[in-house]
Amino acid sequence: MNFLDDSLLPENQEKLVIQVAPYGPQWVPGDSDDIPVTLEQQVQKAVDCYNAGATVLHVHVREADGKGSKRLSMFNEMLARLRDAVPKMVLQVGGSISFAPEGEGAAAKWLNDDTRHMLAELDPRPDQVTVAVNTSQMNVMELMTAADVAGTSLTNPAIQAAYRDMVVPSNPSWHEEHIRRLVANGIQPHFMLGSLTGLETVERLIRRGVYCGPLVLNYVAIGGGAAGLNPADMMEFVRRTPDGAVLTLETLNRNVVPMNTMAIALGMHVRVGIEDTLFGPDGQRATSVQQIEKMVRIARELNREVATGSDAHRIYQTGTFWDDAAQTLSRLGMVPNRKPEQRGVPLRRVA
Repeated sequence: MNFLDDSLLPENQEKLVIQVAPYGPQWVPGDSDDIPVTLEQQVQKAVDCYNAGATVLHVHVREADGKGSKRLSMFNEMLARLRDAVPKMVLQVGGSISFAPEGEGAAAKWLNDDTRHMLAELDPRPDQVTVAVNTSQMNVMELMTAADVAGTSLTNPAIQAAYRDMVVPSNPSWHEEHIRRLVANGIQPHFMLGSLTGLETVERLIRRGVYCGPLVLNYVAIGGGAAGLNPADMMEFVRRTPDGAVLTLETLNRNVVPMNTMAIALGMHVRVGIEDTLFGPDGQRATSVQQIEKMVRIARELNREVATGSDAHRIYQTGTFWDDAAQTLSRLGMVPNRKPEQRGVPLRRVA
């Protein structure tokens, strides 16, 4: 992303899209007072988050016993209710719906490939499904402190071990086929990237025509195989992100507010919610709604407008896909592919 002399002025920045992840599948109901369990409570949580200012909802679903659901039928029912309750929100289903351990000491497991591809068959279809590229470690315990897990199920050594050893499987044959199926069903891939190597892989997918559509990204700064908390690393990722992409910061624990404040000032978008942190920057418990409200206050202090649901759909260009690599590169402000025998840097076409 290029920064001009006036890029930090709020009147020149896009409206702020606030993503919220209020369902926290890694937590059990006793870990927090802010965990909705019944479908009615889960839907009401979405309504409360929307009313507070969030316009993108990261969706996970719980069964009646409080455990994370692995049943696509439950997701279908949840999505149908959400479409009625919060029709203007961007509905984003987490592509790792089976990552929470089911029982005491159970290893964190992912669904097999065929079942994971069924996310493309959700009905009603979500606006987005999150997609990781390149198999990587996802050790969410690496940056956790004793205070972060105190009083929660994550104090259990067996559960800690399961999360410490968690791996995100996303080999090329899987993620390319998954992207193809999502696009075929009109669902936008929302790329969750924890490194520049992931960004480079996505660019190669675009240049090869594997993905032809808006580039919507989360920079995932959660450590343990993803990016860490050094703002310099975030700035390099920002610098390397194409101008036409939509970039959101995702981090964890008490780092959420300070990192998101930087993101808001830079013109990026932000993610909050109990899936990322149970706490505010002061170390006190903060609900998903309270976290959203804080982002709204910070944005207002910086005079940056907060997006409505309609704005979020426009910014993300939900439901939009393009014809080929050349059109996609042009729409994203990226240099075109090299033509046969062409030397030097390929130039963008100018009027």
